[in-house]
Amino acid sequence: MLTADKNKHTKNMLLDLKVMGPILALIVLVLVGAALNGNFLSAGNVSNVLSRSAFIGIIAVGMTFVITAGGLDLSVGSMAAFIAGLMILVMNGLLPSMGAGWPLVMVGLLTAIVAGTAAGFINGFLITTMRIDAFIVTLGTMGIYRSLVTWLADGGTLSLDFGMRAIIRPIYFDGILGISWPIIVFALVAVIGELVMRRAAFGRHVAAVGSNDQVARYSSVNVNKVRMMTYIFLGVLVGIATIMYVPRLGSASSSTGVLWELEAIAAVIIGGTMLKGGFGRVWGTIIGVLILSLIGNILNLTDGVSPYLNGAVQGVIIILAVILQRDKKAEG
Repeated sequence: MLTADKNKHTKNMLLDLKVMGPILALIVLVLVGAALNGNFLSAGNVSNVLSRSAFIGIIAVGMTFVITAGGLDLSVGSMAAFIAGLMILVMNGLLPSMGAGWPLVMVGLLTAIVAGTAAGFINGFLITTMRIDAFIVTLGTMGIYRSLVTWLADGGTLSLDFGMRAIIRPIYFDGILGISWPIIVFALVAVIGELVMRRAAFGRHVAAVGSNDQVARYSSVNVNKVRMMTYIFLGVLVGIATIMYVPRLGSASSSTGVLWELEAIAAVIIGGTMLKGGFGRVWGTIIGVLILSLIGNILNLTDGVSPYLNGAVQGVIIILAVILQRDKKAEG
């Protein structure tokens, strides 16, 4: 009996460590950053880090649902680039008839949401109805979207009209009480995502499908519908992230959104969501996003390691996170 209790206590400690691991890592990064650079914790730097991480963060929340349901989406970066290009083309095309103003901005925002929803639906349809592997589908659409935006830009850059840039600029640079709109939107998406994952029936169905889709079917869960909705939800969030992104630079090109899918997936895995599905936590994903953003920020602020190695660092973190997940399964 004592041995069993001791083993149970040890497993609980290991579980707690893995739950608290991302939080502890975030705290360590903050301390390291503050020690290496006096401006690290300045209001300007913190706001900049949070604003720039909002794009990946919004997408990563949707990716959490997709991965928890046992899926994967490699196309989100290319999808964002295509949506940004389409949004710019629509606003530039309607500018002579509608004139520069918020009505035209609203058309651009609607274009992004509709395009994101449609892109998510296409991925979901091919995966659930056509029964094509998610990796193959999203690898294919990743190439398609990246090629389309390159074609639309004729190999160059699609730029929003300068008059419209001044009007749309506040979406990224303004906010409330000194907090920019991307940070506010990111926070709202995170709260809603966490509530849906933890409190709503849909969140429970997503976890059930990812854990065992056959058992979920026996429990009267519409597996295809749930998986379809996760991809649509992700597509909508890609559209929202793009809305936040376009006012920042006012342009889109073939390099827009490069490696966003890597960062989103990395954040989800670092946050504790199981790569094979069945368990996910949105709050962990948020911690993962902040960890990746702080790593990039620290590399930019210090001379010890080149910031060009940021992608390599993220790749190592993904591998380590998957190894820890494997150990966690072995312990269970």
